[in-house]
Amino acid sequence: MITLEHVTYAYPEAPEPILRDLSLRIDDGEFVLLVGASGSGKSTLLRCLNGLVPHFYGGALSGVVRVQGQDPVQAQPRAMSAHVGFVFQDPEAQFVMDTVEAELAFAMENHALPEATMRKRVEEVLDQLGIAHLRARRISSLSGGEKQRVAIASVLTLEPHVLVLDEPTSQLDPQSAEDVLTTLQKLNVDLGLTVVLSEHRLERVVQYADRIIYLPGHGEPLTDGTPQDVLRQIPLAPPLVQLGKALGWDPLPFTIKEARQQARSLSLPERAPSTPDSSATPHDSTPDIVVRGLWHAYDGHPALRGIDLTIARGELVALMGRNGSGKTTLLKHLVGLLQPQRGSVLVRGLDTRQVPLEQLVGLVGYVPQNPNALLFADTVAQELAFTRRNHGLPEQDVAELLETLGIGEQAERYPRDLSVGERQRVALAAILAADPQIILMDEPTRGVDYTQKEALTRFLQAERDRGRTVLLSTHDVELAAACVDRVIILGDGEIVVDGPTRQVMSQSMVFSSQVNKLLRDERYLTVADVLGQAL
Repeated sequence: MITLEHVTYAYPEAPEPILRDLSLRIDDGEFVLLVGASGSGKSTLLRCLNGLVPHFYGGALSGVVRVQGQDPVQAQPRAMSAHVGFVFQDPEAQFVMDTVEAELAFAMENHALPEATMRKRVEEVLDQLGIAHLRARRISSLSGGEKQRVAIASVLTLEPHVLVLDEPTSQLDPQSAEDVLTTLQKLNVDLGLTVVLSEHRLERVVQYADRIIYLPGHGEPLTDGTPQDVLRQIPLAPPLVQLGKALGWDPLPFTIKEARQQARSLSLPERAPSTPDSSATPHDSTPDIVVRGLWHAYDGHPALRGIDLTIARGELVALMGRNGSGKTTLLKHLVGLLQPQRGSVLVRGLDTRQVPLEQLVGLVGYVPQNPNALLFADTVAQELAFTRRNHGLPEQDVAELLETLGIGEQAERYPRDLSVGERQRVALAAILAADPQIILMDEPTRGVDYTQKEALTRFLQAERDRGRTVLLSTHDVELAAACVDRVIILGDGEIVVDGPTRQVMSQSMVFSSQVNKLLRDERYLTVADVLGQAL
Protein backbone atom coordinates (compact mmCIF):
# COMPACT_ATOMS: atom_id res chain seq x y z
CA MET A 1 0.00 0.00 0.00
CA ILE A 2 0.91 3.70 -0.20
CA THR A 3 0.71 5.92 2.87
CA LEU A 4 1.50 9.60 3.37
CA GLU A 5 1.38 11.05 6.88
CA HIS A 6 1.54 14.79 7.50
CA VAL A 7 3.65 15.41 4.38
CA THR A 8 4.75 18.99 3.75
CA TYR A 9 7.01 19.96 0.86
CA ALA A 10 8.33 23.23 -0.54
CA TYR A 11 10.44 23.66 -3.67
CA PRO A 12 13.74 25.54 -3.29
CA GLU A 13 13.16 29.28 -2.73
CA ALA A 14 9.38 28.84 -3.05
CA PRO A 15 7.44 31.36 -0.92
CA GLU A 16 5.24 28.63 0.59
CA PRO A 17 4.87 24.83 0.55
CA ILE A 18 3.02 23.30 -2.37
CA LEU A 19 2.00 20.35 -0.16
CA ARG A 20 1.01 21.09 3.43
CA ASP A 21 0.24 18.50 6.14
CA LEU A 22 -1.01 15.98 3.56
CA SER A 23 -2.15 12.54 4.73
CA LEU A 24 -3.69 9.77 2.63
CA ARG A 25 -3.67 6.02 2.03
CA ILE A 26 -3.95 4.05 -1.22
CA ASP A 27 -4.55 0.30 -0.99
CA ASP A 28 -3.08 -2.35 -3.26
CA GLY A 29 -4.90 -2.75 -6.57
CA GLU A 30 -6.73 0.58 -6.55
CA PHE A 31 -7.10 2.77 -9.64
CA VAL A 32 -6.77 6.30 -8.24
CA LEU A 33 -7.30 9.53 -10.17
CA LEU A 34 -5.56 12.63 -8.82
CA VAL A 35 -7.22 15.91 -9.86
CA GLY A 36 -6.86 19.58 -9.05
CA ALA A 37 -6.18 22.97 -10.55
CA SER A 38 -2.95 23.55 -12.44
CA GLY A 39 -0.22 24.19 -9.87
CA SER A 40 -2.12 22.55 -6.99
CA GLY A 41 0.61 19.98 -6.35
CA LYS A 42 -0.51 16.90 -8.30
CA SER A 43 2.81 16.27 -10.05
CA THR A 44 4.66 17.02 -6.82
CA LEU A 45 2.64 14.40 -4.94
CA LEU A 46 3.35 11.82 -7.65
CA ARG A 47 7.07 12.59 -7.49
CA CYS A 48 7.06 11.89 -3.75
CA LEU A 49 6.12 8.27 -4.47
CA ASN A 50 9.43 7.36 -6.13
CA GLY A 51 11.82 9.79 -4.43
CA LEU A 52 12.17 12.33 -7.25
CA VAL A 53 11.00 14.70 -4.55
CA PRO A 54 13.30 15.67 -2.91
CA HIS A 55 16.30 13.89 -4.53
CA PHE A 56 15.97 15.44 -7.99
CA TYR A 57 14.06 18.65 -7.24
CA GLY A 58 15.65 19.58 -3.91
CA GLY A 59 13.62 21.59 -1.43
CA ALA A 60 12.38 20.68 2.05
CA LEU A 61 10.27 17.57 2.70
CA SER A 62 8.84 16.58 6.06
CA GLY A 63 6.44 13.85 7.15
CA VAL A 64 6.33 10.16 6.31
CA VAL A 65 6.01 8.53 2.88
CA ARG A 66 5.84 4.74 2.52
CA VAL A 67 5.34 2.80 -0.73
CA GLN A 68 5.24 -1.00 -0.50
CA GLY A 69 7.01 -0.69 2.84
CA GLN A 70 9.81 1.40 1.33
CA ASP A 71 10.85 4.93 2.29
CA PRO A 72 11.40 6.71 -1.09
CA VAL A 73 13.66 9.31 0.54
CA GLN A 74 15.94 6.70 2.01
CA ALA A 75 15.77 4.26 -0.91
CA GLN A 76 16.22 6.97 -3.62
CA PRO A 77 14.73 6.87 -7.14
CA ARG A 78 16.94 4.10 -8.56
CA ALA A 79 15.94 1.58 -5.90
CA MET A 80 12.32 2.75 -5.97
CA SER A 81 12.07 2.02 -9.72
CA ALA A 82 11.68 -1.66 -8.84
CA HIS A 83 8.56 -0.79 -6.82
CA VAL A 84 7.14 2.26 -8.62
CA GLY A 85 6.98 2.60 -12.39
CA PHE A 86 6.85 6.33 -13.21
CA VAL A 87 5.63 7.59 -16.60
CA PHE A 88 6.18 11.29 -17.25
CA GLN A 89 3.79 13.66 -18.98
CA ASP A 90 6.10 13.77 -21.99
CA PRO A 91 7.19 10.17 -22.71
CA GLU A 92 10.06 11.33 -24.90
CA ALA A 93 11.68 12.87 -21.80
CA GLN A 94 12.36 9.40 -20.37
CA PHE A 95 13.55 7.57 -23.49
CA VAL A 96 17.25 6.74 -23.64
CA MET A 97 17.66 4.19 -26.45
CA ASP A 98 16.86 4.40 -30.16
CA THR A 99 14.67 1.32 -30.62
CA VAL A 100 11.71 -0.07 -28.71
CA GLU A 101 13.31 -3.36 -27.69
CA ALA A 102 16.51 -1.65 -26.52
CA GLU A 103 14.45 0.82 -24.46
CA LEU A 104 12.57 -2.02 -22.76
CA ALA A 105 15.83 -3.72 -21.81
CA PHE A 106 17.60 -0.58 -20.59
CA ALA A 107 16.23 -0.40 -17.03
CA MET A 108 16.80 -4.14 -16.50
CA GLU A 109 20.40 -3.82 -17.66
CA ASN A 110 20.91 -1.06 -15.09
CA HIS A 111 19.62 -3.42 -12.42
CA ALA A 112 21.97 -6.17 -13.70
CA LEU A 113 19.21 -8.72 -14.28
CA PRO A 114 20.18 -12.02 -15.97
CA GLU A 115 19.85 -12.07 -19.75
CA ALA A 116 17.28 -14.90 -19.66
CA THR A 117 15.11 -12.86 -17.27
CA MET A 118 15.37 -9.78 -19.48
CA ARG A 119 14.34 -11.71 -22.60
CA LYS A 120 11.35 -13.21 -20.80
CA ARG A 121 10.14 -9.88 -19.39
CA VAL A 122 10.53 -8.05 -22.72
CA GLU A 123 8.32 -10.65 -24.40
CA GLU A 124 5.75 -10.43 -21.61
CA VAL A 125 5.36 -6.66 -21.66
CA LEU A 126 5.28 -6.57 -25.46
CA ASP A 127 2.31 -8.94 -25.29
CA GLN A 128 0.64 -7.22 -22.30
CA LEU A 129 0.60 -3.85 -24.06
CA GLY A 130 -0.05 -5.16 -27.57
CA ILE A 131 3.10 -3.63 -29.06
CA ALA A 132 5.02 -6.72 -30.23
CA HIS A 133 4.82 -5.40 -33.78
CA LEU A 134 6.79 -2.32 -32.68
CA ARG A 135 9.78 -4.13 -31.15
CA ALA A 136 12.26 -3.30 -33.93
CA ARG A 137 10.92 0.20 -34.66
CA ARG A 138 12.87 3.37 -33.95
CA ILE A 139 11.15 5.29 -31.17
CA SER A 140 11.37 8.51 -33.18
CA SER A 141 9.11 6.95 -35.83
CA LEU A 142 6.27 6.09 -33.42
CA SER A 143 3.01 7.98 -32.98
CA GLY A 144 2.20 9.72 -29.69
CA GLY A 145 0.00 6.86 -28.47
CA GLU A 146 2.61 4.27 -29.39
CA LYS A 147 5.31 6.23 -27.53
CA GLN A 148 3.10 6.40 -24.44
CA ARG A 149 2.58 2.62 -24.44
CA VAL A 150 6.30 2.03 -24.94
CA ALA A 151 7.00 4.32 -21.96
CA ILE A 152 4.59 2.26 -19.85
CA ALA A 153 6.15 -0.98 -21.07
CA SER A 154 9.66 0.24 -20.25
CA VAL A 155 8.80 0.70 -16.56
CA LEU A 156 6.79 -2.55 -16.35
CA THR A 157 9.87 -4.65 -17.17
CA LEU A 158 11.03 -4.17 -13.57
CA GLU A 159 7.66 -5.60 -12.43
CA PRO A 160 6.69 -2.73 -10.11
CA HIS A 161 3.67 -3.00 -7.82
CA VAL A 162 2.63 0.61 -8.49
CA LEU A 163 2.28 2.45 -11.80
CA VAL A 164 2.31 6.26 -11.56
CA LEU A 165 1.44 8.43 -14.55
CA ASP A 166 1.50 12.22 -14.87
CA GLU A 167 -1.16 13.34 -17.37
CA PRO A 168 -0.66 10.38 -19.71
CA THR A 169 -3.19 11.59 -22.32
CA SER A 170 -2.32 15.29 -22.44
CA GLN A 171 -0.62 15.04 -25.85
CA LEU A 172 -2.75 12.30 -27.37
CA ASP A 173 -5.61 12.33 -29.86
CA PRO A 174 -8.94 10.88 -28.62
CA GLN A 175 -8.39 7.38 -30.03
CA SER A 176 -4.79 7.11 -28.80
CA ALA A 177 -5.89 8.32 -25.37
CA GLU A 178 -8.59 5.66 -25.21
CA ASP A 179 -6.07 2.98 -26.23
CA VAL A 180 -3.69 4.00 -23.43
CA LEU A 181 -6.41 4.20 -20.78
CA THR A 182 -7.92 0.82 -21.67
CA THR A 183 -4.39 -0.60 -21.42
CA LEU A 184 -4.07 0.84 -17.92
CA GLN A 185 -7.45 -0.59 -16.95
CA LYS A 186 -6.37 -4.01 -18.22
CA LEU A 187 -3.15 -3.87 -16.18
CA ASN A 188 -5.14 -2.85 -13.13
CA VAL A 189 -7.80 -5.56 -13.51
CA ASP A 190 -5.75 -8.45 -14.89
CA LEU A 191 -2.51 -7.96 -12.93
CA GLY A 192 -3.82 -6.17 -9.84
CA LEU A 193 -1.38 -3.34 -10.50
CA THR A 194 -2.02 -0.22 -8.40
CA VAL A 195 -2.50 2.72 -10.77
CA VAL A 196 -2.17 6.33 -9.64
CA LEU A 197 -2.50 9.00 -12.31
CA SER A 198 -3.12 12.73 -12.58
CA GLU A 199 -5.21 14.13 -15.41
CA HIS A 200 -6.99 17.34 -16.38
CA ARG A 201 -9.21 15.94 -19.13
CA LEU A 202 -11.51 14.05 -16.79
CA GLU A 203 -13.94 13.16 -19.57
CA ARG A 204 -11.35 10.69 -20.79
CA VAL A 205 -10.51 8.88 -17.58
CA VAL A 206 -13.12 9.29 -14.82
CA GLN A 207 -15.06 6.14 -15.78
CA TYR A 208 -11.97 3.99 -15.10
CA ALA A 209 -11.24 5.29 -11.59
CA ASP A 210 -12.18 3.56 -8.33
CA ARG A 211 -11.46 6.70 -6.40
CA ILE A 212 -10.67 10.40 -6.86
CA ILE A 213 -8.34 12.51 -4.75
CA TYR A 214 -8.84 16.25 -5.26
CA LEU A 215 -6.06 18.68 -4.34
CA PRO A 216 -7.50 22.21 -4.02
CA GLY A 217 -4.04 23.79 -3.60
CA HIS A 218 -2.96 26.61 -1.28
CA GLY A 219 -2.53 24.14 1.57
CA GLU A 220 -6.25 23.42 1.85
CA PRO A 221 -7.34 19.89 2.86
CA LEU A 222 -7.89 17.36 0.09
CA THR A 223 -11.20 15.75 -0.87
CA ASP A 224 -11.07 11.97 -1.16
CA GLY A 225 -13.76 9.44 -2.07
CA THR A 226 -15.65 7.69 -4.84
CA PRO A 227 -15.91 9.49 -8.19
CA GLN A 228 -19.63 10.08 -7.57
CA ASP A 229 -19.05 11.67 -4.17
CA VAL A 230 -16.03 13.79 -5.09
CA LEU A 231 -17.36 15.15 -8.39
CA ARG A 232 -20.50 16.38 -6.63
CA GLN A 233 -18.34 18.49 -4.32
CA ILE A 234 -15.56 19.93 -6.45
CA PRO A 235 -15.62 22.67 -9.14
CA LEU A 236 -13.79 20.56 -11.73
CA ALA A 237 -15.97 18.18 -13.76
CA PRO A 238 -16.22 16.81 -17.31
CA PRO A 239 -19.13 18.01 -19.49
CA LEU A 240 -21.45 15.05 -18.82
CA VAL A 241 -21.02 15.49 -15.09
CA GLN A 242 -21.53 19.26 -15.37
CA LEU A 243 -24.77 18.59 -17.25
CA GLY A 244 -25.88 16.00 -14.69
CA LYS A 245 -25.17 18.33 -11.77
CA ALA A 246 -27.07 21.19 -13.41
CA LEU A 247 -30.11 19.02 -14.13
CA GLY A 248 -30.09 17.08 -10.85
CA TRP A 249 -29.34 13.66 -12.36
CA ASP A 250 -28.60 10.87 -9.90
CA PRO A 251 -26.33 9.01 -10.29
CA LEU A 252 -24.05 11.34 -12.20
CA PRO A 253 -23.21 9.94 -15.65
CA PHE A 254 -19.59 9.20 -16.53
CA THR A 255 -20.16 7.63 -19.97
CA ILE A 256 -22.39 8.38 -22.95
CA LYS A 257 -24.31 5.14 -22.27
CA GLU A 258 -25.09 6.22 -18.69
CA ALA A 259 -26.02 9.75 -19.79
CA ARG A 260 -28.44 8.51 -22.45
CA GLN A 261 -30.47 6.74 -19.80
CA GLN A 262 -30.78 10.03 -17.89
CA ALA A 263 -31.30 12.18 -21.00
CA ARG A 264 -34.60 10.42 -21.82
CA SER A 265 -36.27 12.82 -19.41
CA LEU A 266 -34.61 15.86 -20.98
CA SER A 267 -37.11 18.10 -22.78
CA LEU A 268 -35.61 19.96 -25.74
CA PRO A 269 -37.27 21.72 -28.71
CA GLU A 270 -37.88 19.65 -31.80
CA ARG A 271 -35.00 19.85 -34.24
CA ALA A 272 -35.48 22.56 -36.87
CA PRO A 273 -35.40 21.39 -40.52
CA SER A 274 -32.29 23.47 -41.11
CA THR A 275 -30.26 24.74 -38.19
CA PRO A 276 -27.84 27.62 -38.88
CA ASP A 277 -24.33 27.20 -37.58
CA SER A 278 -24.37 29.54 -34.61
CA SER A 279 -20.68 28.82 -33.94
CA ALA A 280 -19.75 30.76 -37.07
CA THR A 281 -18.95 34.39 -36.41
CA PRO A 282 -18.89 37.02 -39.16
CA HIS A 283 -15.32 38.01 -40.00
CA ASP A 284 -13.34 39.92 -42.57
CA SER A 285 -13.23 38.12 -45.93
CA THR A 286 -9.63 39.26 -46.49
CA PRO A 287 -7.36 36.19 -46.52
CA ASP A 288 -4.70 36.24 -43.80
CA ILE A 289 -3.17 32.85 -44.66
CA VAL A 290 -3.11 31.22 -48.09
CA VAL A 291 -1.52 27.80 -48.55
CA ARG A 292 -1.31 26.24 -52.01
CA GLY A 293 -0.05 22.75 -52.90
CA LEU A 294 2.11 22.48 -49.76
CA TRP A 295 4.27 19.38 -49.45
CA HIS A 296 6.80 18.59 -46.74
CA ALA A 297 8.66 15.38 -45.90
CA TYR A 298 10.99 14.28 -43.09
CA ASP A 299 13.72 11.90 -44.27
CA GLY A 300 11.62 11.02 -47.31
CA HIS A 301 8.41 10.38 -45.32
CA PRO A 302 5.67 12.85 -46.35
CA ALA A 303 4.17 14.84 -43.47
CA LEU A 304 2.10 17.19 -45.64
CA ARG A 305 0.66 16.15 -49.00
CA GLY A 306 -0.57 18.98 -51.23
CA ILE A 307 -2.30 21.12 -48.60
CA ASP A 308 -4.63 23.84 -49.98
CA LEU A 309 -5.97 26.16 -47.31
CA THR A 310 -7.26 29.71 -46.89
CA ILE A 311 -7.91 31.32 -43.51
CA ALA A 312 -9.64 34.68 -43.42
CA ARG A 313 -8.71 37.57 -41.18
CA GLY A 314 -10.49 37.29 -37.83
CA GLU A 315 -11.21 33.56 -38.01
CA LEU A 316 -10.78 31.28 -34.98
CA VAL A 317 -9.88 27.86 -36.38
CA ALA A 318 -9.01 24.46 -34.87
CA LEU A 319 -6.63 22.05 -36.57
CA MET A 320 -7.45 18.53 -35.43
CA GLY A 321 -6.40 15.01 -36.33
CA ARG A 322 -4.62 12.05 -34.81
CA ASN A 323 -1.00 12.20 -33.66
CA GLY A 324 1.31 12.40 -36.65
CA SER A 325 -1.30 13.79 -39.05
CA GLY A 326 0.77 16.92 -39.84
CA LYS A 327 -0.75 19.61 -37.59
CA THR A 328 2.48 20.86 -36.00
CA THR A 329 4.31 20.70 -39.34
CA LEU A 330 1.66 22.94 -40.89
CA LEU A 331 1.90 25.47 -38.03
CA LYS A 332 5.68 25.66 -38.40
CA HIS A 333 5.27 26.52 -42.07
CA LEU A 334 2.88 29.35 -41.20
CA VAL A 335 5.44 31.03 -38.96
CA GLY A 336 8.40 30.37 -41.28
CA LEU A 337 10.19 27.78 -39.11
CA LEU A 338 9.90 25.35 -42.05
CA GLN A 339 10.14 26.15 -45.75
CA PRO A 340 7.86 24.55 -48.37
CA GLN A 341 9.55 21.78 -50.32
CA ARG A 342 6.77 22.17 -52.87
CA GLY A 343 3.96 24.69 -53.00
CA SER A 344 3.68 28.06 -51.29
CA VAL A 345 2.63 29.73 -48.03
CA LEU A 346 1.49 33.36 -47.98
CA VAL A 347 0.98 35.18 -44.66
CA ARG A 348 -0.60 38.61 -45.04
CA GLY A 349 0.57 38.48 -48.65
CA LEU A 350 4.18 37.67 -47.70
CA ASP A 351 5.77 34.57 -49.22
CA THR A 352 7.44 32.72 -46.33
CA ARG A 353 10.29 31.65 -48.63
CA GLN A 354 11.20 35.21 -49.53
CA VAL A 355 10.91 37.21 -46.29
CA PRO A 356 13.23 36.92 -43.29
CA LEU A 357 11.96 35.04 -40.24
CA GLU A 358 12.29 38.23 -38.16
CA GLN A 359 9.70 39.94 -40.35
CA LEU A 360 7.24 37.05 -40.05
CA VAL A 361 7.44 36.79 -36.26
CA GLY A 362 6.47 40.45 -36.09
CA LEU A 363 3.13 39.41 -37.59
CA VAL A 364 2.74 35.85 -36.31
CA GLY A 365 2.95 34.73 -32.69
CA TYR A 366 3.66 30.99 -32.32
CA VAL A 367 3.23 29.15 -29.01
CA PRO A 368 4.81 25.69 -29.41
CA GLN A 369 3.65 22.51 -27.72
CA ASN A 370 6.66 22.60 -25.39
CA PRO A 371 6.61 25.96 -23.57
CA ASN A 372 10.19 25.46 -22.32
CA ALA A 373 11.38 26.31 -25.83
CA LEU A 374 10.40 29.94 -25.20
CA LEU A 375 11.31 30.42 -21.53
CA PHE A 376 14.76 31.51 -20.42
CA ALA A 377 14.46 34.70 -18.31
CA ASP A 378 14.69 34.82 -14.52
CA THR A 379 11.10 35.93 -13.95
CA VAL A 380 7.78 35.81 -15.80
CA ALA A 381 7.70 39.61 -16.04
CA GLN A 382 11.18 39.62 -17.59
CA GLU A 383 10.05 37.10 -20.23
CA LEU A 384 7.40 39.55 -21.43
CA ALA A 385 9.73 42.55 -21.20
CA PHE A 386 12.32 40.76 -23.35
CA THR A 387 9.72 40.02 -26.03
CA ARG A 388 8.75 43.66 -26.31
CA ARG A 389 12.39 44.85 -26.44
CA ASN A 390 13.20 42.22 -29.06
CA HIS A 391 10.39 43.56 -31.25
CA GLY A 392 11.42 47.18 -30.76
CA LEU A 393 8.33 47.94 -28.70
CA PRO A 394 8.21 50.32 -25.73
CA GLU A 395 7.93 48.99 -22.20
CA GLN A 396 4.39 48.27 -21.08
CA ASP A 397 2.62 47.25 -17.90
CA VAL A 398 1.89 43.54 -18.40
CA ALA A 399 -0.10 43.02 -15.19
CA GLU A 400 -3.46 43.07 -17.00
CA LEU A 401 -2.32 40.46 -19.54
CA LEU A 402 -1.00 38.17 -16.80
CA GLU A 403 -4.23 38.55 -14.82
CA THR A 404 -6.29 37.73 -17.91
CA LEU A 405 -4.35 34.48 -18.31
CA GLY A 406 -4.64 33.63 -14.61
CA ILE A 407 -0.94 33.99 -13.77
CA GLY A 408 -0.87 37.46 -12.22
CA GLU A 409 0.54 36.05 -8.96
CA GLN A 410 3.46 34.47 -10.82
CA ALA A 411 4.99 37.66 -12.25
CA GLU A 412 8.16 37.42 -10.13
CA ARG A 413 8.48 33.61 -10.21
CA TYR A 414 11.14 31.71 -12.16
CA PRO A 415 9.15 30.35 -15.16
CA ARG A 416 10.68 26.86 -15.16
CA ASP A 417 9.62 26.34 -11.54
CA LEU A 418 5.95 26.60 -12.56
CA SER A 419 3.63 23.74 -13.46
CA VAL A 420 3.25 22.69 -17.11
CA GLY A 421 -0.09 24.50 -17.40
CA GLU A 422 1.32 27.66 -15.86
CA ARG A 423 4.36 27.55 -18.16
CA GLN A 424 2.02 27.14 -21.12
CA ARG A 425 0.23 30.36 -20.18
CA VAL A 426 3.53 32.20 -19.56
CA ALA A 427 4.67 31.21 -23.05
CA LEU A 428 1.38 32.52 -24.46
CA ALA A 429 1.76 35.77 -22.54
CA ALA A 430 5.33 36.18 -23.83
CA ILE A 431 4.10 35.83 -27.41
CA LEU A 432 1.10 38.12 -26.92
CA ALA A 433 3.31 40.83 -25.44
CA ALA A 434 4.50 41.51 -28.99
CA ASP A 435 0.90 42.20 -30.11
CA PRO A 436 0.89 39.75 -33.06
CA GLN A 437 -1.92 39.92 -35.62
CA ILE A 438 -1.97 36.14 -36.15
CA ILE A 439 -1.77 33.73 -33.21
CA LEU A 440 -0.75 30.10 -33.67
CA MET A 441 -1.02 27.72 -30.70
CA ASP A 442 0.04 24.07 -30.51
CA GLU A 443 -1.91 22.12 -27.85
CA PRO A 444 -2.76 25.20 -25.73
CA THR A 445 -4.70 23.24 -23.06
CA ARG A 446 -1.89 20.87 -22.16
CA GLY A 447 -1.70 20.94 -18.36
CA VAL A 448 -4.69 23.31 -18.13
CA ASP A 449 -7.67 22.65 -15.85
CA TYR A 450 -11.34 23.32 -16.66
CA THR A 451 -11.45 26.73 -14.98
CA GLN A 452 -8.38 27.92 -16.88
CA LYS A 453 -9.78 26.44 -20.10
CA GLU A 454 -12.92 28.54 -19.70
CA ALA A 455 -10.74 31.63 -19.22
CA LEU A 456 -8.69 30.68 -22.30
CA THR A 457 -11.89 30.25 -24.30
CA ARG A 458 -13.07 33.75 -23.37
CA PHE A 459 -9.64 35.17 -24.17
CA LEU A 460 -9.45 33.54 -27.62
CA GLN A 461 -12.93 34.73 -28.50
CA ALA A 462 -12.00 38.25 -27.41
CA GLU A 463 -8.88 38.14 -29.60
CA ARG A 464 -11.00 36.95 -32.51
CA ASP A 465 -13.48 39.79 -31.90
CA ARG A 466 -10.55 42.24 -32.00
CA GLY A 467 -9.87 41.09 -35.54
CA ARG A 468 -6.95 38.79 -34.80
CA THR A 469 -6.67 35.48 -36.61
CA VAL A 470 -6.24 32.50 -34.29
CA LEU A 471 -5.27 28.98 -35.35
CA LEU A 472 -5.13 26.19 -32.76
CA SER A 473 -3.67 22.72 -33.18
CA THR A 474 -5.50 20.69 -30.56
CA HIS A 475 -6.72 17.27 -29.48
CA ASP A 476 -9.09 18.96 -27.03
CA VAL A 477 -12.51 18.51 -28.64
CA GLU A 478 -14.24 20.29 -25.75
CA LEU A 479 -12.14 23.43 -26.31
CA ALA A 480 -12.94 23.37 -30.03
CA ALA A 481 -16.64 22.89 -29.33
CA ALA A 482 -16.68 25.86 -26.98
CA CYS A 483 -14.96 28.52 -29.04
CA VAL A 484 -13.84 27.91 -32.63
CA ASP A 485 -15.66 28.96 -35.80
CA ARG A 486 -14.23 26.27 -38.02
CA VAL A 487 -12.63 22.84 -37.70
CA ILE A 488 -10.06 21.40 -40.10
CA ILE A 489 -9.26 17.70 -39.66
CA LEU A 490 -5.99 16.39 -41.06
CA GLY A 491 -5.20 12.76 -41.85
CA ASP A 492 -1.84 11.51 -43.12
CA GLY A 493 -0.82 15.01 -44.15
CA GLU A 494 -4.01 15.81 -46.07
CA ILE A 495 -7.11 17.84 -45.26
CA VAL A 496 -9.88 15.31 -44.70
CA VAL A 497 -12.64 17.63 -43.46
CA ASP A 498 -12.96 21.42 -43.40
CA GLY A 499 -16.12 23.16 -42.29
CA PRO A 500 -18.11 25.00 -39.60
CA THR A 501 -17.61 23.61 -36.10
CA ARG A 502 -21.16 22.38 -35.53
CA GLN A 503 -21.33 20.68 -38.90
CA VAL A 504 -17.96 18.94 -38.59
CA MET A 505 -18.40 17.81 -34.98
CA SER A 506 -21.95 16.54 -35.41
CA GLN A 507 -20.76 14.35 -38.29
CA SER A 508 -17.65 12.95 -36.58
CA MET A 509 -17.41 9.75 -34.53
CA VAL A 510 -14.09 10.75 -32.90
CA PHE A 511 -13.67 14.54 -33.00
CA SER A 512 -16.94 15.37 -31.28
CA SER A 513 -17.77 16.77 -27.85
CA GLN A 514 -19.39 14.69 -25.12
CA VAL A 515 -22.66 16.64 -25.33
CA ASN A 516 -22.86 16.21 -29.10
CA LYS A 517 -22.17 12.48 -28.81
CA LEU A 518 -25.01 12.30 -26.30
CA LEU A 519 -27.63 14.23 -28.30
CA ARG A 520 -26.37 13.92 -31.90
CA ASP A 521 -27.84 17.30 -32.78
CA GLU A 522 -25.64 20.06 -34.24
CA ARG A 523 -27.39 22.63 -32.05
CA TYR A 524 -25.82 21.07 -28.94
CA LEU A 525 -22.04 20.96 -28.59
CA THR A 526 -21.64 22.24 -25.04
CA VAL A 527 -23.41 22.13 -21.68
CA ALA A 528 -24.34 25.79 -22.15
CA ASP A 529 -26.07 24.92 -25.44
CA VAL A 530 -28.30 22.39 -23.67
CA LEU A 531 -29.08 24.47 -20.60
CA GLY A 532 -30.05 27.38 -22.83
CA GLN A 533 -32.72 25.23 -24.54
CA ALA A 534 -33.84 22.76 -21.85
CA LEU A 535 -37.53 23.11 -21.00
